[in-house]
Amino acid sequence: MLLQAKSITHYFGGLCAVSDFNLDLQAGELVGIIGPNGAGKTTIFNLITGVYRSTQGSFQFEGTELVGLRSNRITDLGIARTFQNIRLFQELTVLDNVRIANYGQIHYSPFVSLFHIGRFGLEEDRTIDEAMDLLAVFKLEDYADETSKNLPYGLQRRLEIARALATHPKLLLLDEPAAGMNPNEIMLLMDFIQWIRQEFKLTIILIEHQMRLVMGICERIKVLDFGATIAEGLPAEIQNNPKVLEAYLGEGAEL
Repeated sequence: MLLQAKSITHYFGGLCAVSDFNLDLQAGELVGIIGPNGAGKTTIFNLITGVYRSTQGSFQFEGTELVGLRSNRITDLGIARTFQNIRLFQELTVLDNVRIANYGQIHYSPFVSLFHIGRFGLEEDRTIDEAMDLLAVFKLEDYADETSKNLPYGLQRRLEIARALATHPKLLLLDEPAAGMNPNEIMLLMDFIQWIRQEFKLTIILIEHQMRLVMGICERIKVLDFGATIAEGLPAEIQNNPKVLEAYLGEGAEL
C-alpha cells in the first residue's frame, strides 16, 4: 500500500467539499478521479499535499500520517503534483524552474550558501547537471536558458511535469494535464504519461475531464459529485454507470 485515504471529509465553512473519501492506492497504479466542476477533485489533491488540512479522516503515505504535515515535508516524503492552471516560475529560466525543485536534496548550510564556500560549488554543479539530465529526458534541453513564460503551452506543461519529477517522487498527482490541448495533443499526452510512469517507476493519480485520456490509460476510476463518491471501478464499468452519465455529462449522455 502506497497511499491510503480513510474517511476524508473537508468543510469550507458550512460547505462540505469532500465527504467520506476513501482510497487504497497500490504502488505502480494509475488511478483516475473524475467528476463535474466543483465535485471536490482538486480539493483532494490539496488535502494530500498539505495545502489544506482535512477536517476529518486520515491520509497514510507508506505508513506516515500526512494530515498536519507541511507541504514541503510531504514533498520530501515522495509526493509531487502539477496544477490545473500551470504554475511555473514565469520569470525564471527553464533550467532554474527545475533546479529550484531540488532544494530538498541540497546538502549545504545557509552559511555555506551565503559565502559560497565549502560544498557550495560542488552542490550547485550537481543540481545543474541533474536538472539538465532531466530536461534532456523531456527534450527541453535546448530551451534551458529560455524564460519559461516564453515557451509554447505544450512545452510549459511538459516543464511542469519535469519540475515535479525533479523532487524524486514516488507518487505523482496530475491535475488536468490535458487542459487546453487538442485531440492530437491528447493522444501524445497519453503515451507520454504511460512513458514517464514506466521510466520513473511512478504511481499516478490523474484528475481529468478528457474522457478519451481517462478511459485510455487509467486502470480504475473514482467518480465524485458534490464531494461524495458516487461510483468507482474499472473504466468499462464507469463508462456504463447511469449515475456517472447523469452526474458528469447529463442524462442520456455516453462516455
